[in-house]
Amino acid sequence: MTLAAAEALEPLFAVILGPDIPVAVEFWDSSRLGPTDSPARIIVRSPDALRRILYAPNEIGFARAYVCGDADIEGDMFAAARLMADVAPDDLRIGFKPLMSTVRAAIKLGVIGRPLPPPPEEARLRGRTHSKRRDASAVSHHYDVSNDFYRLFLGSTMTYSCARFVHPDDDLDTAQIAKYDLICKKLGLERGMRLLDVGCGWGGMVMHAARTYGVEAVGITIARQQYELASKRVAEAGLAGQVEIRLLDYRDLRGETFDAISSIGMFEHVGIDRMTEYFTVLHAALRERGRLLNHAISTPNGSRYSGRSFIARYVFPDGELQDVGAVVKAMQDGGFEVRDVESLREHYARTLRQWVANLEANWDEAVRIVGERRARVWRLYMSGSAVSFENNDVAIHQALGVKTAADGTSGMPATRAW
Repeated sequence: MTLAAAEALEPLFAVILGPDIPVAVEFWDSSRLGPTDSPARIIVRSPDALRRILYAPNEIGFARAYVCGDADIEGDMFAAARLMADVAPDDLRIGFKPLMSTVRAAIKLGVIGRPLPPPPEEARLRGRTHSKRRDASAVSHHYDVSNDFYRLFLGSTMTYSCARFVHPDDDLDTAQIAKYDLICKKLGLERGMRLLDVGCGWGGMVMHAARTYGVEAVGITIARQQYELASKRVAEAGLAGQVEIRLLDYRDLRGETFDAISSIGMFEHVGIDRMTEYFTVLHAALRERGRLLNHAISTPNGSRYSGRSFIARYVFPDGELQDVGAVVKAMQDGGFEVRDVESLREHYARTLRQWVANLEANWDEAVRIVGERRARVWRLYMSGSAVSFENNDVAIHQALGVKTAADGTSGMPATRAW
């Protein structure tokens, strides 16, 4: 009698998902584990998934199986992410005993073979962590994918950061503009001021600030495709005389002074060991009483993505999330007086859900542009991230600092009525 894959591999999935497996798991031989009525299903399409897990008995093995299509998730991606977040360990590693049990099961199933090559979408960076060269490679891995691909799910604003939904029926573009407007007001922007946007993406913030508040703006990025499209968008909007986009690392800012600085969704790439340096550089670039708005994902006690994690290998290599308290301290160590901190956590969950809906609505086009493996990476990462924000595993904070003058004056308004 042929051994069913489900029977052979039940010990493995019990380790990963707990003894009461909460989600349906279907195997290549049509055998099954878990409940039949779960809102999502893990589909192990090929024995190659097992080979990948055996040679990388941690999150990377499962990630490679998913990215390559050897395993899949069908049904409600958010429900699957929530179910697995409730039971899967934070640092998934298969211990010796379950690993040996899985090896024996693989032998019985006749699926043992040589290790398979990792998919080419997997990042493998070299050099000193958070050096300029390595940071450029890390940023390029994530952002220099395809501007057309990002346009499919980001919407017309091309904004890749948390939106702000002021009203229940706001669409994504409206909410992104509301986020930019909130930042402009917190920065106290007025006509004639000079704004620096660090990590400017595709130019959304600098364009909004120039059009709406009459400022002169400089946006900097180290992602070449972002730089090229942002420059084009600025020219097409008739803002070339008012907005400048530069391909520039923040560490290369020299001798310029700005009235305000925004940093939106860039701080995650800075690194815990460079936080104070980052804020010191930006403090030096501000005039007295100038303000900095740092908009960044945070998590309690901070987190460096493990090199064995899906996020580190496929999405944000070298990415680091900081504790909001540590960010405030680093701002103060860099010379800033911190005046306001606000969380937009629920807004980011909603933003991500809209991005996933847009990606799925344009799935065929996304696959045509970047290939199925990369499209699968983004679908999984954004779905899982939405659940992480909903579960309060991660948050998003805007921290406002001011370069207080030598006489102690800050120029800040008396209340939050920006």
